[in-house]
Formats: sequence, structure tokens, C-alpha cells
Amino acid sequence: MRVAVTAQGTTLESAVDQRFGRCRYFIVFDTNTGAAEAHDNTINLNAAQGAGIQTASNISQAGAEAVVTGHVGPNAFRALSAAGIGVYTGVSGRVSEALSALADGRLTPAESADSEAHGGF
Repeated sequence: MRVAVTAQGTTLESAVDQRFGRCRYFIVFDTNTGAAEAHDNTINLNAAQGAGIQTASNISQAGAEAVVTGHVGPNAFRALSAAGIGVYTGVSGRVSEALSALADGRLTPAESADSEAHGGF
């Protein structure tokens, strides 16, 4: 499975970025091969609107089947859900720790957004 984790840096030891739409990077990790690829998302850092939807589109295009992040807004959550991408929120720590928590079944899929629209998430 390909999992996208919002990140403040480009490695698995980077901190999980608490913002979804305005995350600095997202790292796509392939649980089958162990390959990781960082994607720059800085174009959405200062977007006036639509950052969450655009980031969701970018993650979908990267082939992710799940997203692990701190918080996600309603528009991004709907876009991810429509693309069939599972969402896991409330995650902090390092990207590697978040991936381990997902693999160990310690994360629960979100049923809805956990932040307000236009909140930077």
C-alpha cells in the first residue's frame, strides 16, 4: 500500500506536519517495497484558497491509498474520500513513527474532518 504522510521535511525522520493542505511536504511510502519519495507541497503554503483540495489531488496523483496527518479540513476530507483514500488524523511525532503506528494498527480511520474550513489545514 502507498501511504502519504504530511511532513515538515523530506525524510522519514522529519516531523509530521499538522497541516494537511498547507503541509510543507508529503512523503509517499510504499509498504510493500519500503521505498519513500518526498513531494514538495510549498506551492500550497500560501494559497488563498483550495490548498486542501489541491493537496488531495496531488496525493491522489502520487498513487496514495491512505493519508496520515495531524488535521484535515472538510473540503480536503471530501476530496480524499471521493478518491477512495483513507484518512488518519491526530498523528504527531516523526513520519517513521506514524508509519509504524499505521502498520501496527494503532491508528483509526477518520470518519470526518477534524478542523474547520479555511483553518490552514
